This record gives sequence, C-alpha cells and structure tokens, in this order.
Amino acid sequence: MAGSTDRTVHDIFVNMEYGPTASCTTATAQAWLDHHSRSLGLFIDGNFVRPADRQTRSLVDSKGCNVCSTVCAVEDDISQCASSAVAGYKAWSGLSCYQRAKVLLRLVSVVGQHAQCVSELCELCEASCSPSTLIRLLQYYSSWAQLRDTLITNWTPLGVVAVVVSDDCSLYSLMLKVLPALAMGNSVIVIPGRSTTPPSLLLAQLFIAAGLPAGAFNVVTGSDVALGARVAQNHSISYVTYSGNKQDGLTLCKATAGMGVPVSVSPCVGATCPFIIFESADIDSAVDGAIEAAFKKKKEVHWVLCVQESVLDSVVSRLRQRMVGMKCVSLPSDEDRVLVEAAVQEAQQQGATLVQSCAAPPSGSQYPPTVFCGAAPSSSCVVTPSAGPLLPLMTFRSNTEAVTLGNHSPHGQAASIWTEDLTLALETAKSLSVGSVWVNSHSVSDPCLPISGHKDSGTCTDGGQEGLYQFLRPSSSSSPPLPRSSPVPLDYTKFGTAAPPAIIPDGSDSTSAPKPYLQFVGGKACKAESGCSVAVQSPGGSIIAYCPDGGRKDVRNAVEAAIKVQPGWMKKSPSARAQSLYSLAKGLEAKKHDMAASINVQTGLSLEEADGEVELSIARLSDWVAYCDKVQGGILHVPQSGSALSFPEGLGVVGVVLPDRNPLLSMVTLIGAAIATGNAVVMVPSQKHPLPALAFIQVLQASDLPAGLVNIVTGSRDQLTAALATHSVIKAIWYWGSTEGCQYLQYTCTSPLKTLRLFCQKDEEKDEGRDWTHPSLLEETWRNAVQWKSMWIPTA
Repeated sequence: MAGSTDRTVHDIFVNMEYGPTASCTTATAQAWLDHHSRSLGLFIDGNFVRPADRQTRSLVDSKGCNVCSTVCAVEDDISQCASSAVAGYKAWSGLSCYQRAKVLLRLVSVVGQHAQCVSELCELCEASCSPSTLIRLLQYYSSWAQLRDTLITNWTPLGVVAVVVSDDCSLYSLMLKVLPALAMGNSVIVIPGRSTTPPSLLLAQLFIAAGLPAGAFNVVTGSDVALGARVAQNHSISYVTYSGNKQDGLTLCKATAGMGVPVSVSPCVGATCPFIIFESADIDSAVDGAIEAAFKKKKEVHWVLCVQESVLDSVVSRLRQRMVGMKCVSLPSDEDRVLVEAAVQEAQQQGATLVQSCAAPPSGSQYPPTVFCGAAPSSSCVVTPSAGPLLPLMTFRSNTEAVTLGNHSPHGQAASIWTEDLTLALETAKSLSVGSVWVNSHSVSDPCLPISGHKDSGTCTDGGQEGLYQFLRPSSSSSPPLPRSSPVPLDYTKFGTAAPPAIIPDGSDSTSAPKPYLQFVGGKACKAESGCSVAVQSPGGSIIAYCPDGGRKDVRNAVEAAIKVQPGWMKKSPSARAQSLYSLAKGLEAKKHDMAASINVQTGLSLEEADGEVELSIARLSDWVAYCDKVQGGILHVPQSGSALSFPEGLGVVGVVLPDRNPLLSMVTLIGAAIATGNAVVMVPSQKHPLPALAFIQVLQASDLPAGLVNIVTGSRDQLTAALATHSVIKAIWYWGSTEGCQYLQYTCTSPLKTLRLFCQKDEEKDEGRDWTHPSLLEETWRNAVQWKSMWIPTA
C-alpha cells in the first residue's frame, strides 16, 4: 500500500498505512457550469431567472479557484418566488398521493442518469452528498408520499415551506428538509448556503425534468442567512426550517421574531460530540474510527475522545502509529490557523501533551492532525473547539464517569460508543443526552432514523416518520397558526418588568374577605418569595381571592425542584407513570364538586357547564393513562447491515403558560401530556382565571406523583414568562398569551435553544383558539412533548 507493490500482508497489518487516494475529475460539472456561463441565477417557477442589476457572490473551491458567481436576490425576486410557490403548492398538493410518489420515483431515475454531474458538482463545491445518498433519500420519501393519507390520517400540509441553510451545511442536511416537505405535499423555497447553491440549482433543474409542477421547488440565493428572514416576511410562507451552524440559526430566529411564522432550528454543524472507548472495545477498530471521524477532510461536528484509563496507553500508542505520515489538513483560512495555534498553546499550558502526525508548517492555512492527550474538560479545545484537525482526549474510570463526560457538552447531537459489551452499550446510549448514538461506528446516516437535537442542538426532529410532522398540521381547527404580522417595537430588556396593580384595602367585613391561596413548588404549598399577592377578580370585577405574586426566584425554585425529580421520573416504566396518572384522575374525580365550584366562581360558567368541563378533564387524564405505553418506538429497517432502534424520550423540564379558555381542561391536557412522556412541569396559570389551577393543588397533593414533578407558580404572566425564557435548564415552553409575549419568546429563547409552542391569546378571546375537546389534540400534544433518540448497532 501507499504506493509500494512488494509489501506482504503482514507488513500491511503491522504498519497499517492508508492506500493512495483515487484521482477525481470534475469535467462534467465544469461543463454544466460553462453552459450557464459560470453565472448562476435564481430558480423560480420552473425556470432559471437571472435579473439584471443584481449584486453577485463568488464561489471558490478549496484551491482558491473561481467556480461560479451567484445572484443576490432582492425584494422583487422574493415576491415573485413566493407567488410562484403558492401556485406550485396548489398544483402539487392537488395531486393524489400516488401521483406525488410517482414524480419522486421518476426523480430517482433522473438523478441516476446525471449522477456523474451531481457527484462532481458536490465534490467541487464541497457539499458532501453522493448520488447514492440522494437516491436513498428519494426512495424513502417517495414511499411516504404514497402512504401519507394511509398512515398519517387527519393531517394536512402546511403550505409554502422555506428551507434555509448556512454556508457550511451539507447538501444531505438540506435535502433532509426539502424532500419530506415535498413528500407531504408542500411547496418549497430553498435559501441555500454558499457551498450548496450550485447543487441546489442543478437538482431544481432535475426536479422539473422529473415532472414536478412549476413553482413547487424554488431556489433563491443571497449573500448570507439574512435572506431567509426576508423571505419569511412574506405572508405566503407558512413555516421556516433551518439547518447549519448555530450562530446563523440564532440570527434567523431573532430576525423572524414577531412575524408570526414558526421557525425550527437544526444546528447540525459545529456541535461537540463524545467518542467513547471502553476497555471492552476492539481497540484497533476504535482508533481507526476515531482518526477517520476527527481528521476527515470536511467534518460537520467536533469530536472529543473519551478513553477508559485501563486502555489509555494502548489507545495512545495506536494513535501514534496510525498518525505517522498523515498529511496536513487545509484550514478554511489563515485566520483559522491563528485560532488553532492558540488552542494548541492553551492546551499545552493546561498540561496536555501533543500527538501530531508531523511538524506544523511555519506558515500557511494548513495544520497537521493533532491529539491533545490529557485535555481538561474545561479547556476551550473541549468546550468551544476551533475549526481544525484537533482531537482532545480525556480519560474516565467508571461507566458512570463516561456518561458524565459524554453529557458535559452543551450540545446533544450525537455520540459514538465503542465496546463489545451490548448491555453496556445499551445502558450508555440510554443515559447520554444526545439524539443519535452509534455503537462501534460513527457518522452513519439514513433517512429512516429520526434525529432530534437534544439540549442545545435543535428544536425539531428530522428523518423517519417522526420528522414528517413538522411539515404537517392537524386537519381540524384545533390548533390555529399564529397570526401573520409585522414585529412590534419591543424593549426586550424591559419585558415583564411592569409593576402589578396595587391592592387597596376596601374596609370590608373580615368575615367575607377574599380567600388567600398558595402556589405549589417542590411538592409544598407556599407563598411567593416576595411575600406579595395579586387580586383575583370575578367576571363582574369584584375581588374574590388573592394569589401569590410569584417572580424569578419562585421560577428558579420550581425549576430546581423539577430538575431533581425529572431524570428519575423518566426512568420509570410507562406502566408506573400510568399508575401515577391514574391516581391523579381518581383524585380529580373525588374533588370534582370543588373543582366545578371554582370554575363557576372564576369564569362565570353555569354549574352544569363547569361540571361538564370537570368530567372532560377526568376523561382526558384517563386518555393520558392509556397513552403512556402505546407509542414507544421500535426497530427500524435500514439498507445497511446492522440494527437500528428509535425511541421517544421526555424533553426535560417544560414551562407551560396556560390559556384563559377552559382553565381546567387545558391544564390537565398539557400536564398529562408532559408527565406521561417523562417530563417535569413548571406551570403558570391563567392570570385572568387562576383559581381552578390553585384548587387543583389539593389533587396534586393527594396523588402519588413525586414532589417537584408538577409546580404551579402564579403572578404576572409577562414577568413569569421572562423568567422561564431566560432559565437555561428549561427545554421547552408552551405559551398562550399576548402578541408581544410570543415575539419576546421567539427572540429570547435562543441561548440555549428552546422548543416553542406559541398561541396568541387574542385568538382565544375571539373563540377562534384551540378546541380543547377535539380528539386530534392528543396526538399533536404528545408529539410536542417528546424528542427522539436513534441507536445504530452494526453487524458483520
């Protein structure tokens, strides 16, 4: 190998050298670019469009040679594209499932015919997606296009979907958004990054050749991710989904806050992922896998090598042997060379030793593959690694310590586990807070695997059947979309700081004074930390009770109680969680007269109507009892050798700001969904109608739910919303409130990322809000309460 022809098999296995790389040509891709005069326009309504007087953006390859130039779209182009997408949606969604599947299957043949051009263009632009991978995506999603109305009943497409990716995102990640959106009957506007622009335009041309209606797939290009926000401003856009690096994703979220369009983020680039080698692993295979993952030409994630101490010397010696003769890796720019050298210097100052394939060149944008042996968990090369061929190595003693190291990162995208002990692999995979786990392998992808970014790695699920629901909505009107609007002027630093209305003594008889209530934190009824109260008024305007005026400290205490109990609650079996929910339903039934009275006094409903809401609430809790063990994932069929598993997990701690409408039924619906799936809840009752939630505290106290699993904090909705939004532990917020509150959450819940379900309270008041009695509400709410984990176990 490595150019030698007289090596024996023994020599090859001793030296373990890599063979020579195959030479590649880009003649077909260059011919396609020349056909377009190396000046690519937009793709709108089934045609290439190159408007005059537009700014352009140049694309260069890894050698610095010019590949082509692309157009930067302006408002007129965006408007034209949106109009085309609306017409394309009508034509595409009007086809039958069979007809849509037939178009996608025809595209398989078209991509196969032009595989050489697609492959070369991806290689030229470093877009990382082979034709075989594209064909697998098309085959998988054409099947779902065929089966949508059979297996996903009572769901309908959203409309026009905008797919935005960053400059460093791969074509695979882009198409993992585009194809499921099309398969479900939506039209798509793609806002590609720098590297994915030429392949996206080529694929757009192939889509039309396969029979996709004009306007169903459009491509608009620009200078940065801000174009995505400008596209989202158009009221024809129903949904925006993003894939790429986190910083551009945060920029998009902040820029679209207040527009009334849902935005999901999948930061698939730049995450830090653990590569764990146990003493029971095949060390040679594990070291080969680590080198392949950490030092490949273009990697989307940063790996941290975690090695059990008992095999540290063996791993390091094999690393040294395998790295000998490895060439330097090109960095994106000379500035990155400075950052890499700074990271190396800092790691050495903190006691790490270097293992390098060769000496670093004195200058230039290249650097040799480097391992930091003995890196500290707090080192910047572990926490915020720079772009470059750097691999931090940390050690652990026990299996528990390995999980702790693996969960050390704020990201939760993926992990690679190396062990021959299947029980250890399963236990570790279950304990890691990541969306994908590979056993004795790494970076394996298939569209049938659902991928949910845990922690700070995303707010949606991509892939699998579960990834289709982000492009669908219930056919019923139980869940209306946010009203489209323009962002309102809002001082985000002062949101929720308004003082509550003063309580003035009225000199009434103390025997008829309004009743004071307590909130519920950590399993105990308590006053607010401030000691203050707010008045609760009847529909007629008279004061009927006082409730605690909770604030940031109360939310902090509630989250601390929730995070202590949530991991243990999620580990309980579904049947054990069902038993606890059943006790909650029985307790509510025992208190149904008191609950009906509180609804009657608070909302003004008749006792008969209040009794009806209580009965519906008892039935809803019973529904969640039955739901606990019904949807639990399973084995996935993949084309590669091996087995794949997927299973749902709780999000963590969920913040819930309740609506004014149906105060009891809405509360038990959301609480039941959250705790049935393994979450803990910090709940803010309706500011207008808090008494049913406060009366429900007695039901919680009588149940066998763990203390701290459900917490109820009362007070100003805006103040408590701000406290929930800025707390780093809370993973998701379900909010019913003002337009300003929705905008504040979209802008603020970005660091760390939180999954948001937002509903405008004005619609609730117009009786156009969510129908809490509709059957479709159960599945929709359940899907919002879980995140998915996939596990890949290869076989021979």
